[in-house]
Amino acid sequence: MNSLRAPRGPTAPRAVLSFAFALGAIVSAPAAFACASCGCTLSADAALGYSVASGWRLSLEYDYIHQDELRSGTQSVSGVPPGQELERETLNRYITAGLNYAPNSSWNVTLLMPWVVRTHSTYGEYDPDEPLELSSSSSSSVGDLRLIGSYQGFLATHNLGVQLGVKLPTGQYGTAVKFEGGPLTGEPLDASLQPGTGSTDVIVGAYYFRAISRDFDFFANVQFQAAVSHHLDEPGNDFRPGNALTGSLGLRYEAHPTWVPQLQVNLQHKSPDQGALADVQNSAGTVAYVSPGIAVAAGKKLELFGFVQLPVYSNLYGYQLFPRYTVSVGVSYRL
Repeated sequence: MNSLRAPRGPTAPRAVLSFAFALGAIVSAPAAFACASCGCTLSADAALGYSVASGWRLSLEYDYIHQDELRSGTQSVSGVPPGQELERETLNRYITAGLNYAPNSSWNVTLLMPWVVRTHSTYGEYDPDEPLELSSSSSSSVGDLRLIGSYQGFLATHNLGVQLGVKLPTGQYGTAVKFEGGPLTGEPLDASLQPGTGSTDVIVGAYYFRAISRDFDFFANVQFQAAVSHHLDEPGNDFRPGNALTGSLGLRYEAHPTWVPQLQVNLQHKSPDQGALADVQNSAGTVAYVSPGIAVAAGKKLELFGFVQLPVYSNLYGYQLFPRYTVSVGVSYRL
C-alpha cells in the first residue's frame, strides 16, 4: 500500500496505517435512508480512494443504530400532539459486504450490498382519550445495492478525487414489510422503514486528503445523493426519498506503527420525502455527530476498525426518533 502523504521519514508503516485509517473512516457509502436520523453518517467515500495500490479488496462492516429518543426541532420531547404518530423505538442493524477493484492508482470501483435487520415499535396515531397500544414489526433482508466509481488522478499525489455512483432498488420497498403484532398487525410500515426505498439514486461526491504535520493527517469529503427514478407507476408504491447532502472532516494521529486514532465531524442535511406513502412532515432535518474511532493494521493485508458516533446537534422536522449514539465496526482484506 502507498501513502498519499509527502515523504517524511520511514514510509512503510505509515503507508499501512494511512490506508487502514482511511478505511476505518469511510469503507462504506452512507446507507440509503429516508428519515433524517436512521442512517449512518460516518464518512463514507474517501477510504477506497486513499490507497494508490491496485488490485482487489473485500470488506465487511456492521452498523448499529438504536433510535429511542423522540425529538422535534433541536430538542428532546416527551410526546406528540393528538393526531400525530407516537413512535416508541427503531433498532437498525446494517451488515454491508463490499468488493473494491482498482486497476491502477487513479481509478477504482466499489460494489456495496447491505443486509438490513430492523425492528420497530409504535403506538400509532396518538389519541389522549384512548389507551396506548403498542404495535411492532421486524424484518431481515437485502437492502439497496450501491455501485460507486472513483477517479483520483488529478494530482501526482492522488489525494484529490471525485466519485460517481448509483443506488439500485434491490431491497423490499413500498408496502412490503408489515406489522406483526399489536392493533396494526397486517398493515404496512412507513415507506421510510422498508429495507429499500424503491428508487434509483445518483451519488456524486469529492474528497481531499493530506498531511498537516509529521504525525497528523486530515481529510474532507462531501457526497450528494438524489433519487432520479421511483415507482410512481406502481399502485400503492408512490414514494421518493428526500435528497441527502453529507459532509465530513477528519483528523488522524499516525505516530504509532500499528494503530491510528481518529476524530471525525459528520454533518448531514436531508430534504423531505415525497409521494403518497411519504411522511413528508417527519422525514427531513439536519444532524451533526462527533465520531472518535481507531483503525488497526492486523497484518500486511488485514485491517480492522471501530467508531462511535455521538450526536452533538439535530434540527429535525416534525417528530422523529433519534439515536443517542451509533457504533460502526468492520474489517477489510486485500487479496
